Amino acid sequence: MVQLSMSQDAEIGDGTTGVVVLAGSLLEQAEMLLDKGLHPIQIANGYDLACKMACENLDAISEEIPVSLEDPDSLIKIAQSCLSSKIVTRCHRHMAEIAVKAVLAVADLERKDVNLDLIKMEGRVGGQMEDTMLINGILIDKDISHSQMTKTLTNPKICILTCPFEPPKPKTKHKLDIDSVEKYKRLHETEQQYFTDMVKKVKDSGADLVICQWGFDDEANHLLLQNNLPAIRWVGGVELELIAIATGGRIVPRFEELAPEKLGTAGLVKEVSFGTTKDKMVVIEECANSKAVTVFCRGGNKMIIEEIKRSVHDAICVTRNMVRDSRIVYGGGAAELACGLEIGKRADQVPGLGQYAVRAFADALDAVPLALAENSGFNSIETLAQIRAAQKKLKNPHLGVDSMSAGTNDMKQQRVFETLAGKKSCFNLATQVVRMILKIDDVISPSQYA
Repeated sequence: MVQLSMSQDAEIGDGTTGVVVLAGSLLEQAEMLLDKGLHPIQIANGYDLACKMACENLDAISEEIPVSLEDPDSLIKIAQSCLSSKIVTRCHRHMAEIAVKAVLAVADLERKDVNLDLIKMEGRVGGQMEDTMLINGILIDKDISHSQMTKTLTNPKICILTCPFEPPKPKTKHKLDIDSVEKYKRLHETEQQYFTDMVKKVKDSGADLVICQWGFDDEANHLLLQNNLPAIRWVGGVELELIAIATGGRIVPRFEELAPEKLGTAGLVKEVSFGTTKDKMVVIEECANSKAVTVFCRGGNKMIIEEIKRSVHDAICVTRNMVRDSRIVYGGGAAELACGLEIGKRADQVPGLGQYAVRAFADALDAVPLALAENSGFNSIETLAQIRAAQKKLKNPHLGVDSMSAGTNDMKQQRVFETLAGKKSCFNLATQVVRMILKIDDVISPSQYA
C-alpha cells in the first residue's frame, strides 16, 4: 500500500489518499467474492475489465480546459481544488497562484512538457503562511562571504567554480622543515602568489561575482574584498547546476579554463535578510535564461513549512498534469459514482462469473463518496443513495457530495475539479496492486520453520 501511494505520487503527484482508499475497498470486495467461491484469477480478470470500462467512461465524461499563459485563471481554480483539503486551505488562492505561476514560468507549452527540476523549494522558519512567495530566479541559503562586500549587484557577470580558492594539496606525503625566517617568508609569498593568481584570473575573465562550490579561508576572502569581487562559498552541487541553467553560465572546474564566454549573467543579485534573527540569503533574479524559479515558504515552525512544501508540490504536479493533458473530471466523488453506474449497466453483458467481479468493482468505487460524506458529517449511505438516484435520473455525471455545504451537489458549479490523468492513474494503479495481491496463493510465515 505504501509503494502504491508512492507510485501515484511519482506518476501524478496528487491523489495518494484516494488510490489507497480505492485499493482497500477493492480488496474488501474481493474477500467477499472469495468467500462465495470465486477463483482469484476470475476476480482479477473481472477487475481488469471493469477498470478499462471505468477509464473509457472517464474519457466520455471529461471536459477540456484551455491552458494558456494569458489566462491562467482556470488552472488556478484546479490548483485550489487540490489545496482545499490541505493545511494551507486558509490561503489556498495565494498558494494556487504561486504553483501555477511557477509551472507556467518553466513550462514548454508547445511540447506540453514541464521540467519540475527547474522549480526549487526553499523554506525558512518565521513569518506567516501568507508570506510564502515565488521568486523568479534562484534563492541560495548562503550569504556573501565578507560583511564589507557589495550586497547588491546589477547586471553582474557570474563565475561558477567547482575548484577551491586555495593552493593545491599534494597527493603524496611531504615533510617541509622551515627553520629560518627567510624560508617562512618564501613559503608565505608563494602561497600569497597562488591566491593573487587565482583572483587575477577571475578578475581578468570579467567576472563581477564568484559562486564557489568549496570554501576559502580568510586570506582569500580578504583578497577578493580588496579586488572588489563579491563571493558566495559552500554552494551545493544541485544549486550550482540550477544557477548555471538560469544564468546561461558554464561550471568551471579549473581556474586555467576561465574565459569570458563561460560567465553567466543575471539582472539582479542581492543579499536579503529575513525575520528577527536576520537570517541571510542570496537572491539571483532576472536571469539570462530565466527558466528556474524558487518557491520560498514561510511558517511558524518546521512542521508547517514541510506541510506547505508538500501542499504546493501537489498543486505544482496537478498544474503540470494539466499542461500535459488539459482534460478534467469533477471531484466530490462524482466521477466514481458516474463510473460505478456505467459499470453496473455494462456488467450484465459480461459472460460467466466475471460479472460478479465487475459489479464488485462498481461497489468498491462507492468508497470514495462514502468517505467524503462521512468526513463531512452527513449520513453517508443516505447521501450516497440520493446522489446516485439524482445522477441516474438527471443523467448528470457532475453530481457529487456537497462537502462544503454550498447548497448544490453540482461539482461543476462548485468548481471542484480533478485531472483526468490523475483519476485514470488512481484507478489503474489500485487495480494493478489488487490483482497482484489476489495472485498470491500462499504466504509462508517464518514461525512455521523456526
